[in-house]
Amino acid sequence: MPEIAEVARITHFLRQHLVGKNISKVVAADDSNVFGKVGTTGTEFQKAVTGKKVVSAGSQGKYFWIILDSPPHPVMHFGMTGWIHIRSEQTGYTRYIEKTKNDKEEWPPRFWKFQLETDSTPKVEVAFTDARRFGRVRLVDCPGDAIRQHSPLKENGPDPVVDKDVFTEDYLKQKMRQRHVPIKALLLDQAMISGIGNWVGDEIMYHARLHPEQYSDSFSDEDMTKLFKSIMYVCDTAVGHLGDSDKFPEDWLFNHRWGKGKKDAATALPTGEKIVFITVGGRTSCVVPSVQKKTGKATLPDTKEEREALDDDTESKYFDEKPATKSTKAKKAIKKEEKEEQLPAPKPARPAKRKAVKEESENDEVAAKKDAKKTQKGSTTEAEAVNGSGTRTKKIKPEAKPLDPMPDLGRRRSGRLRAKDA
Repeated sequence: MPEIAEVARITHFLRQHLVGKNISKVVAADDSNVFGKVGTTGTEFQKAVTGKKVVSAGSQGKYFWIILDSPPHPVMHFGMTGWIHIRSEQTGYTRYIEKTKNDKEEWPPRFWKFQLETDSTPKVEVAFTDARRFGRVRLVDCPGDAIRQHSPLKENGPDPVVDKDVFTEDYLKQKMRQRHVPIKALLLDQAMISGIGNWVGDEIMYHARLHPEQYSDSFSDEDMTKLFKSIMYVCDTAVGHLGDSDKFPEDWLFNHRWGKGKKDAATALPTGEKIVFITVGGRTSCVVPSVQKKTGKATLPDTKEEREALDDDTESKYFDEKPATKSTKAKKAIKKEEKEEQLPAPKPARPAKRKAVKEESENDEVAAKKDAKKTQKGSTTEAEAVNGSGTRTKKIKPEAKPLDPMPDLGRRRSGRLRAKDA
């Protein structure tokens, strides 16, 4: 998303090419998002701007505008992918719509929302484009010198570059102490400061050596002063170079932060410090954990990515706890096993159907009856039988038929034979 530096760049080009010229022709698309969501239409914009003279151009944070010789005045916001093109001029740079000299210029450019041209010689042709349609173009009906006292500009905080008399160190400290939110979220709040977006906010936090997740009201006065100086340094430098990243200092995080998710992308600074990406306030933040440390009492826990980056850095002393050794891991595994052994045994599964339960009980009853019969017959014992000659026969089971031809004979204790019926 274009931020304070990119908007300052476009404002520079509008002042250079449009101010003092009359707009002779305007064509605007009837886009219900870009125009409609801020209370106007492409047709109304076209009528309001055609035939007017451009008196000046200005910006506040992520908003910019052109002042005409009579109201209403166009106030614009780029959203995610908006941009201003000027025919035969290179308004884009590096990451924004840069073209080489061999590329043939397409005009009007793709995704245009309005085009205008001047009656000057040579004429100036300007187009506003927005592929994703999150940009906004509105009309503000007020005197030109009072435009910042009207919506949406009056709801936004001071611009660190334009409003140095308002955005002071005391102003920043007061806002930080009044809120209890991660400091990165506070910097992105346009009602507090205008113009700071994702990459500018990360650059500020990196140069201040502060962590974006630390709560705003937990910083010391010294850290707040460091943060204020970093805001002024980063914003002044970026705007001073009109957002041209090729001119940014070599030690800026900006030069190494764009590799997330890309193959063979840099994962560390040239100095060796690891770069990680975390989510703060719903936005992805680029952090160097070995440099940006949490100092306040009220902080969010470190992310897994940060811990891994710091564990890889053998010179880092950020954590009080040492990385886990093999013996420590083994102890944790033993404790886990002991804990699992202490868990209660699982309850037996209930039968799926009542029929299965009934059949199982019937089978048990049948088996019990068979066992009882075997016990009564003495199936597990053996008896001795004697034949008529007084010699022993082989052992037989009681239920088997006797082989003795004289079943009525028996033997006394003395060994003599006797007949039961004699």
